[in-house]
Amino acid sequence: MTALSARSLSKRFGERVALSEVSFELEAGEVLAVIGPNGAGKTTLLTLLAGAAEPSGGSVALAEGGRIGWVPQQTAVYSKLSVAENLRLFARLERVGDVDAAVAAMLEQTGLVDRAAEQLGRLSGGNRQRVNIAVGLLARPAVALLDEPSASLDPRQRERLWSFIGAQAQAGTGIVFATHDIAEAERHAGSVLVLADGELLYSGPTEGLRQAGPGEGDLETAFVEFLRERGH
Repeated sequence: MTALSARSLSKRFGERVALSEVSFELEAGEVLAVIGPNGAGKTTLLTLLAGAAEPSGGSVALAEGGRIGWVPQQTAVYSKLSVAENLRLFARLERVGDVDAAVAAMLEQTGLVDRAAEQLGRLSGGNRQRVNIAVGLLARPAVALLDEPSASLDPRQRERLWSFIGAQAQAGTGIVFATHDIAEAERHAGSVLVLADGELLYSGPTEGLRQAGPGEGDLETAFVEFLRERGH
């Protein structure tokens, strides 16, 4: 079942083309990594998919009755509220049916139960990011978009995060995440999009990208060689 599809998605800022004619489909329960060098258009793509910006061309379609959970790089939470207060606030904004049950479940799933009463501004950057992700997934969206979700996490927190995201995918949530960490994409994604200068260079299984590179080795080596072959 297709959870989300993008058709010829494009974005211009004046004369600059940030994204050009990007098309792909995401299946329910699929984990898709968006990779590419700095300035490739990864964040622009996720912003358009989330509906946080209007495309200059093309369209995004979501499965009927579905909703999108959006987790940007910058935390969109309130530093003077506690962790639980933030979750309750956003659960109400998302019109979640049983707010208390949703908050309790998310605190448990993200390992934040012992931080529930702490003021957000007093937490470490890694813990604030965990709250940010919890907010984005409160309403159990059909598709979750995560921009560099593990960038500020230590190894143990990353492992906990990906265990949680994997459980969401197994329950049917489609996951799209942007990352600079190619090893992370290799470990957690079944498929990848490769962007460079706003253009889509590859869309398909992770293993297919490895084979598309001229050399042998890990995905990062294949990715670098793939870009070099195409002049990026």
